[in-house]
Amino acid sequence: MIRAIIIDDEAPCVDGLFFDLQKYCPQVEVIAKCYGSKEGLVAIKNLKPDLIFLDIEMPWMNGFELIDMIDNIDFDIVFTTAYDQFAVRAFKVSALDYLLKPIDHQDLIAAVKKITQKVDKGINLDQLKVLLHNTRQSIGLHKVALPTKEGLNFVDLQDILYAEADGNYTTIYFTEGKKTLLSKSLKEVQKLLDGYNFCRIHNSTVINIDQIDKYIRGDGGYVVMSNGQSLNVSRAKKEELLQKIKTH
Repeated sequence: MIRAIIIDDEAPCVDGLFFDLQKYCPQVEVIAKCYGSKEGLVAIKNLKPDLIFLDIEMPWMNGFELIDMIDNIDFDIVFTTAYDQFAVRAFKVSALDYLLKPIDHQDLIAAVKKITQKVDKGINLDQLKVLLHNTRQSIGLHKVALPTKEGLNFVDLQDILYAEADGNYTTIYFTEGKKTLLSKSLKEVQKLLDGYNFCRIHNSTVINIDQIDKYIRGDGGYVVMSNGQSLNVSRAKKEELLQKIKTH
């Protein structure tokens, strides 16, 4: 049996993968289901698995940061990722195993089969990080996977106007006038958009720098987005916004 741990901050992803492993990969025994990176790190150190299914984008500590905290990687890793099709090329080049969300059970079976047949467990995480970074920088059109109640909604980053906090949820507003409610806090959404041209201008608002039409000066001032919507800028966030506009 292959002793495995699932690590993902999305409970439906953890539970769905656990069910699929039971159904399609009986040679895999899931010894822990972890709903966050901190919990996953503890489980790895205590349970010493043969294999981990590891999400990349997680709050507090992402998958790469988690791996960096482990001195001796003597287990296999299958990354579960919602990265777009361009970034997935990096996984292929680095010869690491990955599953693209939403996970297809045939892909899962193939990944587990590859693990059972693999002799060399050497992985090149540094190479993968560089490739992912270069992919993000070199591709003009990016997509991001937004977690909704129904699953994952893949959208072009350029189509996002701004994100607004709605209690423990976040509403995403799009250029074509549509909006969608995510079961994520604004802090988590900001982390998802990190590395792209987005900036938090208020405790309740993250905007797409590319979609700003005007910045109106004031105590904090406000921005006018491409759809005509005016959004207040807090005094604490004013300098950060102006700096990002200058360097954009």
